[in-house]
Amino acid sequence: MSDQHQEAIRRAWDGVVATARRTAADGLVVGTSGNVSARVGDIVLVTPSGVPYDRLRPGDAVGVDLEGRQVLGELAPTSELPLHLTVYRHTGAAAVVHTHAVHATAVSTLVPEVPLVHYAAAMLGGPVRTAAYARYGTRELAENMLTALRDRTGCLLQNHGTVTYGDTLDEAYDRTAQLEWLCRLWITASSVPGHRPTLLSSAQLRDVQDALENYGQPG
Repeated sequence: MSDQHQEAIRRAWDGVVATARRTAADGLVVGTSGNVSARVGDIVLVTPSGVPYDRLRPGDAVGVDLEGRQVLGELAPTSELPLHLTVYRHTGAAAVVHTHAVHATAVSTLVPEVPLVHYAAAMLGGPVRTAAYARYGTRELAENMLTALRDRTGCLLQNHGTVTYGDTLDEAYDRTAQLEWLCRLWITASSVPGHRPTLLSSAQLRDVQDALENYGQPG
């Protein structure tokens, strides 16, 4: 392994750890739930199983190849490795974030897709779908997730949590935070007695998607 490749892996691992700690600090995970990964060439760096994020150090890097064979580190990779590898095999993702965010997980128990209460859905590719339930760590869950992710950069996992991906760890994380905010907004609006949230139409959403393509992110 060249010095340049080793340095790229070191930087990516630092980013994985920082992002994982951010999910905990922002309340998107509890304890060691959730996981984060980043791809460097044919190596996927991923948070290990059962280790609190604040204890992870540079020497704790865990890496697998795209078939799931461990090629770096002594700690066992997360049990949700099939989710991460499935995203990398079927998309151009460079980073994946999986959380158990409270509002998003609550919404995953209620609807097959997140209602269009805000144009933020366009930033995830359109209406965010809920993947059918399967036990954590299984290929079935990864396959259900892949179906829900079709033409999307994020989805809910029924009675479980969220998965988002991006070209960078920051982008994957921002999509996770946006999805949690979107779910919290819907729960808040739909809980007002005697009222139902106004939803955007498909045409209105397409208009936002066109604006994103032509002018970039709002704000």
